[in-house]
Amino acid sequence: MIELSDMIRELRGRLTTALADGAGEVIRFEAGPVEIEATVAVTREADPNAKVRFWVVDASTKGAYANAQTQRVKLTLTLTPTTVPAAGGPPRPAVIAGDEAPDER
Repeated sequence: MIELSDMIRELRGRLTTALADGAGEVIRFEAGPVEIEATVAVTREADPNAKVRFWVVDASTKGAYANAQTQRVKLTLTLTPTTVPAAGGPPRPAVIAGDEAPDER
């Protein structure tokens, strides 16, 4: 089982790695919208500090969530590269600099 927030965190890490791996490559891709579609089970803990949790469900585990509500959700994540100043403060848009590549617009 994995929580929806953990899945998004892992996706962010994988996309960051993929963007870094592409540095200096002849073929590069721009960051853009990423669409995720998943079936999630919604559960609530029974204690006084009850939390609602969203668990990503695959086809083989749907039976395990027979008492939970399952929903299909579609998220569109927009990748916006930002930087955080070394002295702190709010994130700023990343400035991309470097020599112009041949045929680059």
